[in-house]
Amino acid sequence: MSYVRADKLFSREMIELLQEYAVGQTVYIPRKQGERAVWGEKTKLRRELEERNRKIYRNYLEGATTKELAVRYYLSVKTIQRIIR
Repeated sequence: MSYVRADKLFSREMIELLQEYAVGQTVYIPRKQGERAVWGEKTKLRRELEERNRKIYRNYLEGATTKELAVRYYLSVKTIQRIIR
């Protein structure tokens, strides 16, 4: 996230109003509710994790134990159990 100077975005009147509440503080302004991106929407990470989890489940069905899968995928046994469930 990058920072933008308030005087580049807001009118003088708006800045003066904001200064009454948050002078000298860093303020985060969230996106509108309908404009939020879903986690992993902008990167490949979500798809990669889904594919990894499918492989783990397939390996489990083929007979691999949760302990073997944990070692193979560098995850905890508990995480493997959650994926399988």
